[in-house]
Formats: sequence, structure tokens, C-alpha cells
Amino acid sequence: MRPDLIQNRIDKAERLREMGVNPYPYRFERTHQVSEVLANFDEEEAKEDSSSVAVAGRIVSLRLMGKAAFAHVQDASGKIQLYIKRDDVGTESYKAFKLLDLGDLLGVRGTRIRTRTGEASIAVTELEVLSKAIRPLPVVKEKEGEVFDAWKDTGARYRRRYLDLILNPDSREAFRKRSAVVRALRDYLDERDFVEVETPVLQAIYGGAMARPFETYHNALDMPFFMRIALELPLKRLLVGGFDRVYELGRVFRNEGVDRSHNPEFTMLEFYWAYADYHDAMDLVEDLCRTVVKTVTGGMTVEWDGKTIDFEPAFPRVRMVDLIAEKTGLDVLKDPEEKLRSKLGEAPDFATRGHLIEELFDQYVQGDLVQPTFVMDHPLAISPLAKVNRHEPELLVERFEIFIGGIEFGNAFSELNDPVDQRRRFEEQAAQRERGNDEAQVLDEDYLEAMEYGMPPAAGVGLGVDRLAMLVAGTHALRDVLLFPHMRPEEGRGAEDEVADTDTDTGH
Repeated sequence: MRPDLIQNRIDKAERLREMGVNPYPYRFERTHQVSEVLANFDEEEAKEDSSSVAVAGRIVSLRLMGKAAFAHVQDASGKIQLYIKRDDVGTESYKAFKLLDLGDLLGVRGTRIRTRTGEASIAVTELEVLSKAIRPLPVVKEKEGEVFDAWKDTGARYRRRYLDLILNPDSREAFRKRSAVVRALRDYLDERDFVEVETPVLQAIYGGAMARPFETYHNALDMPFFMRIALELPLKRLLVGGFDRVYELGRVFRNEGVDRSHNPEFTMLEFYWAYADYHDAMDLVEDLCRTVVKTVTGGMTVEWDGKTIDFEPAFPRVRMVDLIAEKTGLDVLKDPEEKLRSKLGEAPDFATRGHLIEELFDQYVQGDLVQPTFVMDHPLAISPLAKVNRHEPELLVERFEIFIGGIEFGNAFSELNDPVDQRRRFEEQAAQRERGNDEAQVLDEDYLEAMEYGMPPAAGVGLGVDRLAMLVAGTHALRDVLLFPHMRPEEGRGAEDEVADTDTDTGH
């Protein structure tokens, strides 16, 4: 960023003060958002009492023509053209206006008009400077509604999300849809008598998922703590305490890599339903997904990555082992482990048959599950919190994952509520950890003690909220629906360098 561009704008702010104009006033009273002014525009323009509209927003285009000017201001709902004449606003106000640049915030009062080109506009009678921006925006060239040079550097957009939101309407819309997804999830569960609760983010013992945690330290208690990797174990304690239906929407933290569908900090919905099993949970999740998609998009299909995802048909419910057999010809429950390993090429030394089955599924099956699909009955060895399968209790558990567009969106169990079996499973996980599986679960004595008082049979479900938002917003990557994704420190050019060499594009 050239220092003289910033200094030029600082000087303009000082000249406004010398004119008696505060470039950073305390408030402005709006009567309308831009979208409200544009709604039923011709009908409202024809009314005699339509004269008083007051809007505020950021200047995103500016064209000075001596005694008159055209500009567009943009607020959270849209943008509208302003027609500003010196004779209408007064000489002093017009002088102040001529000190403004792209990116400054402006409040105006005026009347609805259509210009000679037919564009819905506001003929300004009063204007007020609301914030003088001293740093120029990145250059975005637009003509007749078509963007020719949008700010598309994704790294810079993620680092400076505020600029992305100013310059890219699609980004603003994606985050509106994300908010609508969260609201729809809450409404759905609230209507079915689930109680929303909050559980600790900092935990002395982490658990509820196969993941590595972030570590921290509690100075007052003088002991290590962990950022939670799941919401599960505290929520199931509430089932012991007598809550029949509970849920939490909250942040969880897993010390893992970053890619299109993973971020170390993400939002999870988990809910627990006493006296239900994983079949009940599948019914509910299927209806929940349809409801969210219909509520947010208005339809039952979404376009994602060049594919049409259809939520109308019944979601297939298929066993994991059957899907692997279909793709590879392997009978993963009976074939020798060496045969499974040879199909994978590489597998960790600690891998049991269950881990090999999971790896085979990931490599040969998952990417082809485009339409919403429930994958059922996972290996026992990789599911230490799920009840054993009623039909194959030695090998499988009652668990499902939902896959859409080749990505896992949720995970669910018939919850294990036998404390003796749960202790044995935790001990098996500890043995795996000793063999090198640093994502194995940790034994939690406090959780086991709670279970020993009696936990009802229950279904438990975890859904990735960010992934749902990415789906309904039609975005390519998880970071497109995270307002502030974590990034490495930038090198070289940044957003502040991506501006015009001068402010001549404002007409100055």
C-alpha cells in the first residue's frame, strides 16, 4: 500500500473537520434498508408521501460531474444509485461530498426517482458523512451490473473477510445461508422437545471422537486441559441425569490438517435421544436434512461441485461391508487380514481388521457416494462408544454415517450404555494408543462412574454444521462458510496491495 494514498485520505478527513463536518459521527437514523427502498419501487415513487427515505451504506461507485454526481451505496441488503445535485443538498454539503472516496460510509435522505436510463435511484436532499475510510478498497471493475475484475485472491479474501464481504455479494449470501442453516437446525430440534444445553470447551480428559486434541494449561487449577474434540460425553451424562432429549450446537477442536472439508476448529451439532436407537436416528436425520435444505433453499435439490444433489428420494441404507464387497470383491469380515492389507498397499502397524475395513471404505467407496446415503454397521474396533450389532455382535456395531457428495456429514450410534463393556472398550483403546494410534480414545473414569448409575438406551447423532452450510450455499470449500478461517502468515502481496495506484477511479 502506497503511504501517500492513505495520507491523502487522512488529509481529506482533516479538511472535513475544518469545514465543521465530523467525519466520524455518533449515529444516523435510517428509515429503510436499500432492499426496502427498491421493493415496489414504482408504486412507492408515485405516492405523494413517499419523499422521506433515509438510507446508509458504503460508497461502491462514484462519478462527479461538476454540479452533480452519481454514486452507489451498498448496505447489508443491496445497493442503490444516488443522484446528488449541488442545488438540492446545498453548496457546503456538496463540497463535503466531493471529499469522499470509494469505501467511505454515507447517509442520505431523499426521494425515489428513476433516472433517464430507468435505474431506480434516490434523489438526495440531505447527506451526512458517516465514516471516512483512510485505506482504499481493492479494485473491482463493474459495468451495467457485470463484474469484470472481482477480487478473487482466495487467500487474501480469507485473511480479510471484511473486504470479501464488501466486494463479493456471493460471499455475503453464503453466510446468510449458513445462519439460516443454524436457525433451521435449532427450530427443528426445539419443535421436537430437545433441550439446548452448553457443555465445557476446556476438558481435563477429552473424548467422544477419534482425534488428536489441542492442549492448554489452566493456571488457577495448575493442571493441563484440552480443547474438546466432541460434545458427546458431557451430553450423555445429562441422559443419566434425566434429560431425555438434549442437543448442543458448539465449536469443537481437532488438531488435524486443513483441506476442502476439514478445519481444526469447526461447528458441530450433537443430539442425544433416550429410548431410541440408530434406526430411529436415521429416520430423524433424513427428515432433518430435507427440512433444512427446503427451509434454506426453497427446494429439495442443491447444485454442488457440478452435481445435482436430490433430497427427495429415500436415502439408501447400506452396510459398509457390502459396499466394500461391491467395489473390491473382498469379504472383509472373513478374508485374511493380509488380503485386506494387500488391497490397501499401506496400513499402520497398529491397524486391526476394523481399521483396515475403514481404510478400504475410504479408498474405494466414499468418493462415489454422491446422493445422500446412510452407511451402516461399522467395525467394532473403530467404534468404542456404540452398542454391538444385534445380528453380528462379535464384529460390528450399530453405527451409521451419512455421506453426501462423497463427504461424511454425520456420525451416529445406538449408544453403548453398559458400563462394564464401556470400560473394556476404553482399555482396548488404551492398548491401541500404546501401539502408536495417537487418535485412540482416552479412558474417562468420571464418565464411567456416571454410566454406572444407569444410562438409558439412546441414539446419539453428530452433524457437521459447516459442511451442511457449504452444501446449501453451493460453495467449494469449508473455508467459504467460515468467516475467519485459520491461515498461515501471508507472504508477498496482500489485499492492501491490490488497489489502484491512485484514486482517479472515484472521479477525483
